[in-house]
Amino acid sequence: MSSNRPSPAQPPTLRDVAEAAGVHPATVSRALNPKTRTQVGAETVRRVQRVAKALGYQPNPIARSLKTSRSNTIGLIIPDLTNPLFPPIVRGIESVLEPGGYSSLIVNTDNDPERERVKIESLRSRQVEGLIVATARLDHPLLVELHEQGVRMVLVNRRVEDLEIPYVTADDVTGVTLAVERLARLGHTRIAHLSGPQTTSTGVARARAFRHAVRDQGLEDDPSLIAECAHWSEADGAHALRLLLDRGAQFTAVVAGNDLIALGCYDVFAERGISCPEDMSVVGFNDMPFLDKLRPALTSVRIPHHDIGVEAAHTLLECIEEPARPPRSLLLPVSLVVRDSTARANERRL
Repeated sequence: MSSNRPSPAQPPTLRDVAEAAGVHPATVSRALNPKTRTQVGAETVRRVQRVAKALGYQPNPIARSLKTSRSNTIGLIIPDLTNPLFPPIVRGIESVLEPGGYSSLIVNTDNDPERERVKIESLRSRQVEGLIVATARLDHPLLVELHEQGVRMVLVNRRVEDLEIPYVTADDVTGVTLAVERLARLGHTRIAHLSGPQTTSTGVARARAFRHAVRDQGLEDDPSLIAECAHWSEADGAHALRLLLDRGAQFTAVVAGNDLIALGCYDVFAERGISCPEDMSVVGFNDMPFLDKLRPALTSVRIPHHDIGVEAAHTLLECIEEPARPPRSLLLPVSLVVRDSTARANERRL
């Protein structure tokens, strides 16, 4: 007795699904593609999906891309996957891409420009339709090349001067201002800043905002209270704070470039017997998960991680699907989450 079902060694085809569902193969193709599903009746879509699942049918993205010249994939370039800032941003991106019929390919550059170039070349060889880039540096020749080649890109949590590349980022200036205002209200007159790398737009913007905010509060803008971290990392935050302390800088509070840098402060506090917040207050930036579990819980500027990802994905899809539309950039609002790492200034430390 013969059977129309494919043999175990032969994967089911789109035509197999069409025959089992009693529809034309083109209808199956439209029903299983999120971007064309609305062209098919709801009951037919459900029937096709049931049959495809029963047969174990999986659409062939390579065949589809050859037919349509579209890969429906997006490349995500992340500088450090171990940084807790990025997973919720990626979740936001994927929450938009998946319903839109796109999938993402994520690469980690480890902040290495050569590794970044290799990874992006690999993504382009897979014919991704656009890139969401979180690695942008102020001097970034690769982005210049890609922009000149017409690659569709959106920057996330970064900006690049003199290039018309759309970006989605948090309002760094307001965030730093909120942090400095909070500390000034608590009586801190000598506030240090452990800045992020000055090779990145984020590091530059937050350091500049810090100096403006200090002056706006009527405090001394003392360059000796600013130390640059080479990387956005706990180890570099600890190193920068040690440098300030070892050269005898006098301060009672720290505004850290991000939460990882602030964690480095906690390490130095433990090493040197500094009590936080009794001896020294500290404020982070990004409001990573689990900061409330620290002792003391870290006061931090909260950025809308998920929304940054959502808006970056929407912006890129607009660039892909509406190429004549002028690209848009977005600055998303922030807030200060006050926890236990800030208290009134202990002037005895000065």
